[in-house]
Amino acid sequence: MNNVIARKVNWQEVGRAAKPGRYLFTFGWLTISEDDLAIWREHPHAAFTLVQLNIDSDEPPEFHLGAFELHDDDAPQDTAQAQGTA
Repeated sequence: MNNVIARKVNWQEVGRAAKPGRYLFTFGWLTISEDDLAIWREHPHAAFTLVQLNIDSDEPPEFHLGAFELHDDDAPQDTAQAQGTA
């Protein structure tokens, strides 16, 4: 059985990318979609799993963002404050 370690990245590690696109990092190319950015805008500390696209290639690795997990520091705001009634 192979032990597979999933690499995860957060928004800070990808330079808080502001636009969808293809970016070059030390680990390879990463494509970030608008949907990915929407999750990060709502949950800035979320960590996404990197999904490699070109496993059997001599080219630099290509990734997109896969499943994500939320962290405790993404706790929802106080409801009264979020509704502007504070």
